[in-house]
Amino acid sequence: MQEQTRLAEARSNTVAWKQFGPYLTERQWGTVREDYSAHGDAWNYISHDMARAYAYRWGEEGLGGISDDKQLLCFALGLWNGQDTILKERLFGLTNPEGNHGEDVKEQYYYLDSTPTHSYMRMLYKYPQQAFPYIDVRDENARRTRQEPEYELLDTGIFAENRYFDVFIEYAKAGPQDLLIQITAQNRGPEAAPLTVLPQLWFRNTWTLGYDDHRPEIRRAAPDALEAEHRDLGRYQLYCDQPAELLFCENETSPTLFGKKRKKKNKAHRYYKDGINEYVVNSQATAVNPAGRGTKVAAHYQLTIEPGQSRTVRLRLSQPAHEAPFADFDQLFAQRKHEADEFYNCIQENLPSADARNVQRQAFAGMLWSKQFYYYDVSQWLDGDPARPAPPKERLTGRNHTWRHLHNADIISMPDKWEYPWYAAWDLAFHCLPLAMVDSTFAKHQLRLLCQDGYLHPNGQMPAYEWHFSDVNAPVHAWATWRVYQMDRKLHGQPDTEFLEAVFQKLVMTFTWWVNRKDRDERNIFEGGFLGMDNIGVFDRSAPLPTGGKIEQSDGTSWMAMFSLNLMRMALELARTTPVYQEMATKFFEHFLHIAEAMTRGAGGKFNLWDDEDQFYYDVLHAPDDSRTRLRIRSMVGLIPLFAVEVIDDELLATVPEFHARALALLQRRPRLAELVSRWQEPGHGARHLMGLMRRSRLRNVLTRMLDETEFLSDYGIRSLSRYHLDNPYQYHMGEADSVSVHYVAGEADSDMFGGNSNWRGPVWFPVNYLIIESLQRFHSYYGDGFTVEYPTGSGQQHTLAQVADALSARLARLFLKDENGRRPALGQSEIEQTDPHFRDYLLFHEYFHGDDGHGLGASHQTGWTGLVVRLLEKAV
Repeated sequence: MQEQTRLAEARSNTVAWKQFGPYLTERQWGTVREDYSAHGDAWNYISHDMARAYAYRWGEEGLGGISDDKQLLCFALGLWNGQDTILKERLFGLTNPEGNHGEDVKEQYYYLDSTPTHSYMRMLYKYPQQAFPYIDVRDENARRTRQEPEYELLDTGIFAENRYFDVFIEYAKAGPQDLLIQITAQNRGPEAAPLTVLPQLWFRNTWTLGYDDHRPEIRRAAPDALEAEHRDLGRYQLYCDQPAELLFCENETSPTLFGKKRKKKNKAHRYYKDGINEYVVNSQATAVNPAGRGTKVAAHYQLTIEPGQSRTVRLRLSQPAHEAPFADFDQLFAQRKHEADEFYNCIQENLPSADARNVQRQAFAGMLWSKQFYYYDVSQWLDGDPARPAPPKERLTGRNHTWRHLHNADIISMPDKWEYPWYAAWDLAFHCLPLAMVDSTFAKHQLRLLCQDGYLHPNGQMPAYEWHFSDVNAPVHAWATWRVYQMDRKLHGQPDTEFLEAVFQKLVMTFTWWVNRKDRDERNIFEGGFLGMDNIGVFDRSAPLPTGGKIEQSDGTSWMAMFSLNLMRMALELARTTPVYQEMATKFFEHFLHIAEAMTRGAGGKFNLWDDEDQFYYDVLHAPDDSRTRLRIRSMVGLIPLFAVEVIDDELLATVPEFHARALALLQRRPRLAELVSRWQEPGHGARHLMGLMRRSRLRNVLTRMLDETEFLSDYGIRSLSRYHLDNPYQYHMGEADSVSVHYVAGEADSDMFGGNSNWRGPVWFPVNYLIIESLQRFHSYYGDGFTVEYPTGSGQQHTLAQVADALSARLARLFLKDENGRRPALGQSEIEQTDPHFRDYLLFHEYFHGDDGHGLGASHQTGWTGLVVRLLEKAV
């Protein structure tokens, strides 16, 4: 297949097929990188309203855009319906303070297709023909409370009578530096409507910082052609298939943004970033450069589209010059579409239906479109640039000031390029499994990236996310590395031990950081802070407790038990060819046993995390007077102990005799521990050995609660908080008058403990559900068909753990698939999205899902960890 050939050429660095891709973010405004305020007010320092006139420092944004992998040359689409007060050049949304549930994009757009080399890409943007309701959306959401639903663009009535354009943006690569661009606008409304289409090409501003004054240039080469020249990129041509008015300006901040008049003496600086907007919307002819040159340009197409009809604009961005750039355009586009179909037909051969194939392909598209050039040098950000005003001195002791080593300038998989246009460590780990199905090289690169010197802190901490790199994400990097290593070996027929070894060595540093920083009393009971579990408890676990003391975390400790087993398994694999790794495997085996003992019996005879009365794991509040109280909240933190499980067979043990001998010696010295936790000395199904935090009886008890439909089990997966707390909220009394509580909320949280968009109080989340499924599969590989549980609890029907894992996979997949009535649960009660032929087959992969009815919540385009659905659809019968 041609796409596989391109992937092989990119992998061997013989052809740079990935040099250009969808690397523009959807929101650069309102990010930490662009915030130069004294006290970290990122949401207000650069707003959506300012963005059209502000030249960014660290990256660029655009509508359906692309760039090179250093983001020097950028291309994106601008639109105008003749009614809006500004061009549609970027996606609109609410900031965290503005939204009643936090930040949220308020647009309708969909990623429909992409190959891993981006040889073919397609997305859809739905653009209203009436004035975009910016103020209405903002004000109505401000009026609504946390108990009310969000006010979405579809709720405004802006799409009534189908008065909108479907704008399809497509790219096809004739070569690595030869891109065909096709923009097709379809009028879905009942009347002819005007549409201004503005394909835009520009250079990221690198010349006004004081490091390098090289100013690239874009100039008119012909009435229908442009020439863009950059010292590092070389010379590119942008061809238009029909004559267009070419509008030039500079990608530099307009002085009007700060209340100043535009300069008139120096003509080279008269034409600022918002010049195209001013020319088209406000008819200011002097806002663009009549000389036909600048660092930003738009081809100006004024179209009138009849009802039900479409108009197409074609362009070609190419480094080699073409005498007839559109002669082979249609043939190449058709060929790349065919090659994309061929590529995915191979991947999807086992999917049960055409609908499942559509869901998976769009999920892959979202993953691949959500790559972003991420640039952030913390030292430069803190100190400021030579040619710009010095940042406020408060920044030197503010956000991220302890991360001066961090220098990122790479293509990174984003959770969501609007709501989360910055990577998060544990999100990224989950992304890599679906990405590995289509491009294991990129997945491996992502996992290695966060372990490199410009990312990993010298003390071993992995950066959490841009808002606060020192926050702590769950340590799932080792798990993802091992899984991607296995997938890559299966795909290519040979193991990439260099990749495994490189990541393993750095993760040993991260493990050590956890042990030194998050096991405060050196008892193998860990804290860790919120660990991504926003609002799941009664306290903010990342802040000092109002009671004093600390929380001994069931989830933090379980994650570390899982981390130990992951590193042990990686070391055993490396020991096949480098025997010295047997010593490291023994170290992590032993550390796992210490953690397991602490969780199960309590270190040194102290309070443990298992509750014999409820048969469940809980966090424990350790007070300053050394008293301990179990926080009896039935939540995901009590299910995470399931994840710490590993199964090893005799065949592997035969290849690591030193490890085997050391393990047996340790267990013989600690027979009580081995008997209680590891089950190591009792071979299971197929001569395998089990290591896990739960023995058979505890596993059964936890699963009985997890698989109860009145508690954790919903029709669409495992809830993050038991539904038991709907009628039985947990309350903790801090005194006679003060108390805090947790109760089940199926949808958006009614607590803003971690900000407006935080929610783990009931909804279904893909990442932890996926880990539950994998854990059940591993337990089954040990116990076999002889171990069954009632599923659902109370049904009287017994199932093996493998069957339960398959059933949970099917429940999660059903979120996106059409039911017997043709409705998709994830789309909720929106009739237009459920029934309209121009909506119903377009998918959004939300951040999380309602715990009772399954409709999508949170970030609507969080294709990252929700993209894990691509691995579950085979079970969707």
